[in-house]
Amino acid sequence: MDSFSRGTDNVIGSYPVSVQELLVIDDLLSALVGIEGRHISIKRVRGKEGHVIFQIDPSMDLALQELTQRIFPLCEDFVLICQFVESKSHFKNGLVNHAFAAALRALLLDYQAMVAQLEHQFRLGRLSVQGLWFYCQPMMGSLHALSIVVEKASSNNFSGSAMLNLLQSQAKAMAGDNAVRSLLEKMTQCASSAYLGILERWVYEGVIDDPYGEFFIAENKSLLKESLTQDYNAKYWQQRYSLKEGIPSFLTSVAGTILTTGKYLNVMRECGHNVQVPLSENSKLTSFGSNHHYLECIKAAYDFASSELLNLIKDKYDLIGKLRSLKRYLLLDQGDFLVHFMDIARDELAKRLEDISVEKLQSLLDLALRSTAAASDPCHENLTCCVERTSLLKRLTALKDLECAYPPHLNKPIPDSDDQPEPLSITGLETFCLNYKVQWPLSLVISRKALTKYQLIFRFLFHCRHVNRQLCVAWQVHQGFRAFNTLGTPILRSSILCRSMLKFINSLLHYLTFEVLEPNWHLMHDRLRTAKSIDEVIQFHDFFLQKCLKECLLLLPQLLKKVEKLKSICLRYAAAIQLLIPSIYVPEPDAAVGSLGLDRSKPRRSQSRNQQLNLAAESSKICDSIMKFEKEFNAELQSLVPILSNSSQAEPYLTHLAQCILGVGSEQ
Repeated sequence: MDSFSRGTDNVIGSYPVSVQELLVIDDLLSALVGIEGRHISIKRVRGKEGHVIFQIDPSMDLALQELTQRIFPLCEDFVLICQFVESKSHFKNGLVNHAFAAALRALLLDYQAMVAQLEHQFRLGRLSVQGLWFYCQPMMGSLHALSIVVEKASSNNFSGSAMLNLLQSQAKAMAGDNAVRSLLEKMTQCASSAYLGILERWVYEGVIDDPYGEFFIAENKSLLKESLTQDYNAKYWQQRYSLKEGIPSFLTSVAGTILTTGKYLNVMRECGHNVQVPLSENSKLTSFGSNHHYLECIKAAYDFASSELLNLIKDKYDLIGKLRSLKRYLLLDQGDFLVHFMDIARDELAKRLEDISVEKLQSLLDLALRSTAAASDPCHENLTCCVERTSLLKRLTALKDLECAYPPHLNKPIPDSDDQPEPLSITGLETFCLNYKVQWPLSLVISRKALTKYQLIFRFLFHCRHVNRQLCVAWQVHQGFRAFNTLGTPILRSSILCRSMLKFINSLLHYLTFEVLEPNWHLMHDRLRTAKSIDEVIQFHDFFLQKCLKECLLLLPQLLKKVEKLKSICLRYAAAIQLLIPSIYVPEPDAAVGSLGLDRSKPRRSQSRNQQLNLAAESSKICDSIMKFEKEFNAELQSLVPILSNSSQAEPYLTHLAQCILGVGSEQ
């Protein structure tokens, strides 16, 4: 200890006891306000900033020493609290500390008034050491409890919510002392007034007015709303505003509600829709107490903000209409425009990726939209086209967050899928995709991530439609031989195989459209009508997309790879048939020639035609090709059946697909 007490010529023990008492009372009155006396010294405790101890001349009468030392803790607590008030009164320490210091200063003024009254009694000769000890009793418990608080606050450098939590916990710890507990609760109310002001602006206006970082909600200004339409992994809605550590204990149960309320108000302000929660005298967040009125105010603010934002997005920005538009175009609910587009863009889509002109595809898409029923839909102007750089399987592999954990035996990653090069023959037909322009605040629901999921489903459906069209062309080739006797020829066998392939792809399209997309969309639509907040809307929409991706097999790599293999076989078969079978048919000179070089009029039964059929029957090239396709298709189809059958009990949606596949397989 470093002593800085003053030396005295006469020790107090040299005086009579009655004189000693008068001297010590005079010094005690000074010590009570942190001032050294002639016989009482102050020593600072080394290593503990702000801590002091009071010492008395050891020559004093022992009885007086005992009484005097009982009063010293009050003096030490006063000094500690005074130093805290001086150090925390600056705004740099935060609004809560400043408010708490102001409340302590008011209490110390009352304390100093008490000391002044005691000094007046002493001057009148009416005060003894015993009396001084008696009058100090009410203040001793209060200042000691506060000294504990300021000591913990100083050593841990508490501010903001940490300071409020400390005050609350100390008040609860004093449950047995009503006076001290009431004082600490009053201090907590005073310290929280500034904090509640910050809270009030947030839940009523959506504004964070927190210059010293004390509020439990953090704002990340680097996250912009534009990222929702640009970044697949955008975290704007989750991380633009987020909860920090150190939530006040009296707000812990409603912290999420408080965060969401301000977020909703911010969205409306970003839309230029200035809105403020209606205020009344009863809605002021000036204090918190056992009646929990502040919780009712927060709940009312949340209900107002939630309903206002939901109505804004549903009514002004027509969320349901935009979702219906996405269903029409990206889920191919009304495919008339797509049929026309695939006809006029066939040549461009058949090119390799590097040769495709996206601008030309866009103009053809606009033409298809204007030429069909889609022209009456004002949302069709939001459609644009794009060409992806990778196949569907590669794209799904790259999106790691789309992993599906159930059933595990169907969710095995495609072996070495990241190392497999793209097929050299990949064209726009495999990579063509539609894009949709989404504006704020609809981008909260239809974000880039959500739109990417729509696009994955679209690419799968689009390619299935392409396979279906190619098989239909192959079927038309076979129809040119209906008037002839093809029994025992490769053409008959090819016709049966073509019919099986068509049934497979049609069953797949029927399953995707009427067993997956349509019922799930209606379920989401009904849920959106009863949603009570934008968060519920986002949740229902995300659940719809995730369920569709899974039931469309896009999250089950093992099944998807087999389906893609079957589609590839169908395309190779259709291309081969269009080359092999017409090669044995020479149309009459005056016949009308179709787009594939086939006479669309009924062929005449001629001797030369029968000879060509016999030639085709004996052609080992045609026979081998058809048998190879038949064997490969049947093998892949049959390998798919047990996987679907074994999994249909755990995944009911696979039952419908299994029935379709089994129906095709039973004909083989």
